[in-house]
Amino acid sequence: MTNVQAFLKKRAILLGSVAILAIGTAGIASYDNNSVASATSAAAVAPAPIPVGVQTITPQTVRLWVEFSGRMHAVNAADIRPEVSGRIVEVKIKDGQSVKAGDVMFVIDPRPYEAAVAKAEANLASAVTNSGFAKVEYERAETLVKSQAIPQSVHDQRGNAYHVAQADILAAEAELKARRIDLDHAYVKAPITGRVSRAEITLGNLVQAGPGAPVLTSIVSNDGIYADFEVDEQTYLKSIRAHAATQAKEQQIPVELTVQGDEDHRYKGTIYTFDNQIDSASGTIRARAKFANEDGALVPGMFVSVRLAGSSDSTVVLVPEKAIGNDQSKKFVYLVGDDNKVVYHEVALGSEINGQRVVASGVEAGDRVIVDGVQHVRPNAIVQPTEIALLDHPAKQVAAK
Repeated sequence: MTNVQAFLKKRAILLGSVAILAIGTAGIASYDNNSVASATSAAAVAPAPIPVGVQTITPQTVRLWVEFSGRMHAVNAADIRPEVSGRIVEVKIKDGQSVKAGDVMFVIDPRPYEAAVAKAEANLASAVTNSGFAKVEYERAETLVKSQAIPQSVHDQRGNAYHVAQADILAAEAELKARRIDLDHAYVKAPITGRVSRAEITLGNLVQAGPGAPVLTSIVSNDGIYADFEVDEQTYLKSIRAHAATQAKEQQIPVELTVQGDEDHRYKGTIYTFDNQIDSASGTIRARAKFANEDGALVPGMFVSVRLAGSSDSTVVLVPEKAIGNDQSKKFVYLVGDDNKVVYHEVALGSEINGQRVVASGVEAGDRVIVDGVQHVRPNAIVQPTEIALLDHPAKQVAAK
């Protein structure tokens, strides 16, 4: 081999080594670039934890309320009908005015009844006179019969006449009393204190007493008002009867009432009575609550919503309304697990209390429920929870009522 050939061979070997080194370096550089890109891509894929507000569930002692539909009824109400016949000669009331018991509202022509009273008084005076004469005759007969101046039969007849005369007095007194009652009924009076309706029979009309007597007007009392409603058997047994075994305790149970269209105004009252039996057909028991109705805003016949409180306080789990989601026919909440992952929990709900709902099942004490940011999370999402104090939450803490 010549020197030139040896030089060329060494040069070729050297160039090959350099090429191999360059390829290796390029591979290393390529590997490092791919690693950085993979790390960057991984960082981009992993989302940041979602900030949410949570509340740790703590059982609370509250007075539970159940809502029912009801109707208002007057404590006392009366349809006023004529008790004697005659022509209406005076109407003393105006539509809707307040009256007191004993106030005269209508006057039926009293003259025939005044005449009847006068005749009855005359009959009584006659009976008294006849009785006096019969008494004198009887006393005289008692004296004469002792001396045998008259027979015993005459004595007995005069005694009988005297006793009949006394009975005639009693009959005349009863007749006079009846005629005076008729005369009093000619002045139609309010039997109760309250507010009258309109005058259904006006001046100059002839009215007849009896079973078919027309309604002159009606009165409803203003001494409070009743709300009548139906309570289901389970609520009655669990919430009422189990803790209020006497009527006195039942009448301490608070009741609230609202009128359609004025839900912000709540009227407060108490249970007046429960019926003495449960209707087997409907599975309900009739209940009646009483309200003061001092402003007169509640009117008999009005349709109302009645909220009935339990007879005692209960320890329950409450969740704010805004934390509850809808999944078709199901209700659910999102909980935060120990690893800060979102957990879906279906719940069964109970009564509503001041913007919160009683949870019958699905949530337990110590669970962390997401109350703020619910719309931004999904099951298994990573969150960054922040505890919200119960008093700071818009629902506020529920105090026992």
